[in-house]
Amino acid sequence: MKRLFSALALTLVAALALTACGSDDSTTSSNGDSDTFNAADVTFAQSMIPHHEQAVQMSKMANLHASAPEVKQLADKIEAAQGPEITSMRGWLKDWGKDQSSSSSMGGMDHGSMPGMMSDADMSKLGDATGASFDQMFLTMMIAHHTGAVSMSNTEQSTGKNPEAKALAKKIEAAQTAEIAQMEKLLKG
Repeated sequence: MKRLFSALALTLVAALALTACGSDDSTTSSNGDSDTFNAADVTFAQSMIPHHEQAVQMSKMANLHASAPEVKQLADKIEAAQGPEITSMRGWLKDWGKDQSSSSSMGGMDHGSMPGMMSDADMSKLGDATGASFDQMFLTMMIAHHTGAVSMSNTEQSTGKNPEAKALAKKIEAAQTAEIAQMEKLLKG
């Protein structure tokens, strides 16, 4: 019995020692997944949060000002997809111990520094438009906005390290490329 107890104790000690030796420069998040990340991942999340927030803001305007049901449906789809993505990216930044971007930090931000971001003047013009004029302006602006997000996503996929961030970038690229095609079709029709 003593031998069995000693063997079990030795096995436990060895397992604990191996677990401790297995750590590297990655961190472990609260959900137990190993999160490795680099500066590209942080930049992607910090930039994409305000980018998505602006798309959500534009989508909310569409619900008030758009005349075409297809534009309103697209806006709903954009808002439904990008809201949870913002939450995910904020969670990563928190887990990584990095500053979180938010809509409150968008004020005074040089929107031109991020691909596809609308200026405050553009957002004001969009907010003042109604009906078919709004629809055309929304679709044109959102195509530019999505094109910027696709570019940012491509950069993340090629230079990022975090598997979750790269997977989200791939998802954004696919979804927004499809939405660009849909918006171009709506503009022509």
